[in-house]
Amino acid sequence: MTFEDLGYKAELEKYRKEQGLDSFEIGRVILEHKDRYIVKTKNTEYDSELIGNLRFTANSKNDLPAVGDWVAISEYDENKALIHSVYPRHSVLERKAVGKLGQTQIIATNIDYALIVQSVNRDFNINRIERYLTICHASKIEPIIVLSKIDLIEKSELDIILENINKRIKGISIIAISNQSQIGLNKIKSKLKKGKTYCLLGSSGVGKSTLINNLVGEKLMITGEISESINRGKHITTHRELIVTENGILIDNPGMREVGITNSTAGLEITFDEILELSHKCKFNDCTHTNEKNCAILKAVEKGEIDTDSYLNFLKMEREKDFFESSLEERKKKDKNFGKMIKNFKKQRNQDKY
Repeated sequence: MTFEDLGYKAELEKYRKEQGLDSFEIGRVILEHKDRYIVKTKNTEYDSELIGNLRFTANSKNDLPAVGDWVAISEYDENKALIHSVYPRHSVLERKAVGKLGQTQIIATNIDYALIVQSVNRDFNINRIERYLTICHASKIEPIIVLSKIDLIEKSELDIILENINKRIKGISIIAISNQSQIGLNKIKSKLKKGKTYCLLGSSGVGKSTLINNLVGEKLMITGEISESINRGKHITTHRELIVTENGILIDNPGMREVGITNSTAGLEITFDEILELSHKCKFNDCTHTNEKNCAILKAVEKGEIDTDSYLNFLKMEREKDFFESSLEERKKKDKNFGKMIKNFKKQRNQDKY
């Protein structure tokens, strides 16, 4: 195995030399569990931990290693290493942190493509697909929509689903598959490129881990039985994990119930490009596209030129983005005030000593 097989790029080597990291070994984080990391190199895998300085100088958890990161390491015992530095990321796939105002959660880093997996039975939801597309576009990651479990529905039902997707989503590859009969798997394999990283996204039980097993040709990921009551696989994956194959690098993810939108203006602009293009024709620059007269978007919705559900989904995500941005500013203000309080406390304490 070479570093290129792991996804190593020329700009990372340039950074390594500029920062004087030549004395450290290079590795990629393939698994993260609390404060421990499994780092893969050309020849081995290390159970790794952070050096104290890296941990204490981090401004947030997002400054610490995540699955997909390249890191500088040094071996201190057999198959054990210390992580000294995190290399710059060329992409960060993230969502709003659940239950935390103004904070983001990294899903994975250094991703080239995202496989958005949706089962065509109970899980299917175009609104959710648009959410995944938005976080992918915000990170400049190329998305591919994968419709799984097509063996559970009739071909006529699948045709309707594809038609509905194509009405709302343009220019994105869509592949329909069955993990059971392996229909469509060759189409996915044809998309995989050596040294490129693919992150699988989707809800629990849609078949992400089974898909990885089928693509690799062996049972690497643990999968659950199909539940007869809910007609989907049981949730098994509990952590993110990177798997290196001959035809690309795959990252499995736990199922996500929430895909909260951050300050991803660029992501919304690409996902809803037709809607935002029309917004330039609105009479008012601050048009909310909800009740104003001469709103070009509302007119297009009324005429059926813009899908109503897509329009409503756009408004919902736009509000989430605005709320996240205001929450972020509020959190920054609180952090700043807290910092001032600590500074004044220390100053007062030093004065009291004298």
